[in-house]
Amino acid sequence: MGNRLSKIVTRTGDDGTTGLGDGSRVAKDSLRIDAIGAVDELNSSLGVLLAEPLPAHVGELLTSIQHDLFDLGGELSVPGYSAVTEEHVARLEEAVSRHNADLPPLKEFILPGGCRAAALAHVSRTVCRRAERAVVRLASGEAVNRSARMYLNRLSDLLFVLARTLNRAMKCNDVLWRKQRSAKRPGD
Repeated sequence: MGNRLSKIVTRTGDDGTTGLGDGSRVAKDSLRIDAIGAVDELNSSLGVLLAEPLPAHVGELLTSIQHDLFDLGGELSVPGYSAVTEEHVARLEEAVSRHNADLPPLKEFILPGGCRAAALAHVSRTVCRRAERAVVRLASGEAVNRSARMYLNRLSDLLFVLARTLNRAMKCNDVLWRKQRSAKRPGD
């Protein structure tokens, strides 16, 4: 692979197209490239979260997810290829259950925030939802592995739970949404 990546500037995309993993070329604004880019953005967002001080088990989980997302990007770059399986989805479901079991039940909606790591997990959650929407749009016109869509759906759930887990680990409260806040403005 070293030779493949040795030449970064190729000029082959100057015409507004890009190459897929199967050698075909598509427009850079195609639904497939949009989905690949959204998954890449999600992976980068997790990289920012991983730059924060995190509990070791959370860092290991997020690193494993980054590898899965790289595989998912590869899957999307080769039409008809599948890399993400039901086992990937099951691992995320297990992680959601494990992390959520230690959290108090939610009685109110929460706002994205709390400690910095939790806030970044919430940002990653919203980026994940955008990636999921991009993959669903792609699937409306082309064959897309069902497990890939399910994976992104479960991952956004996990990132919500991890945001709460990180707030708890940092002894920071979740930020609760206050329904009656509109009656008073800050400073009144």
